[in-house]
Amino acid sequence: MTKTTVASLTPQRHRRPGSHPAAVGSETNLGRTRRARRINRTLTVVFPDAHAELDFTNPLELLVATVLSAQTTDVRVNQVTPALFARYRSAADYAAASPADIEEIIRPTGFYRAKAANLIGLGRALCDRFGGEVPTALEDLVTLPGVGRKTAHVVRGNAFGKPGLTVDTHFQRLVRRLRLTTESDPVAIERAIGVLIEKREWTMFSHRIIFLGRRVCHARTPACGACPLAYDCPSFGVDGPTEPAPAAKRVTGPEREDILAFVQAGEGQ
Repeated sequence: MTKTTVASLTPQRHRRPGSHPAAVGSETNLGRTRRARRINRTLTVVFPDAHAELDFTNPLELLVATVLSAQTTDVRVNQVTPALFARYRSAADYAAASPADIEEIIRPTGFYRAKAANLIGLGRALCDRFGGEVPTALEDLVTLPGVGRKTAHVVRGNAFGKPGLTVDTHFQRLVRRLRLTTESDPVAIERAIGVLIEKREWTMFSHRIIFLGRRVCHARTPACGACPLAYDCPSFGVDGPTEPAPAAKRVTGPEREDILAFVQAGEGQ
């Protein structure tokens, strides 16, 4: 990275816990916006390959996978979708499906009866109202069974390239932990963060925050001392270890070594 690039990223040093301006209520709106965008730039470097972690090859597959992802993990969904996608290739296939057949395939994802009903209803709605194709408009997507704003934004952002903030549980938890908003309602969070982050960055910012939540900023014990956003986090040290060694043990995922290398390389900035 050039000096200019490094200067525009989160410094890789720690503040004293509780001393961040946002932690003591002295951060201005402009300061919050600048910090949010610096966080996004930093995560762009840390997670250059951030992406939706559901496997899909077309909009319908992504829509189905996202509906299945409710109350379960992407890993679990990816385990069942190969068989599901091989058997049901179109909206018409889902519309004509037997509930028992879909239930048997998706059972490991949990709530399989409700999800099967949603997939069949989704297929019928797509055939009846959208010519069997997945619509691109948010207001259309949210009328489909099992589809809320989060699912709609996932599909719009990753299947159609439309900017959208995916406010899932990881995103909600992290933007509040980072004190980028105090809102708790997903729609209110979406609006609050949408003001801070450039619209063209919404989809990727969501991916980057979710990656951080899954790999570093865990719900119970975040890896505070090994987090690339430590300096910019008002919650540094509140729930997780601040010393680098114990914190490093908390970092997970295929990017683990790269995350730790980034933090270590920036020490002393």
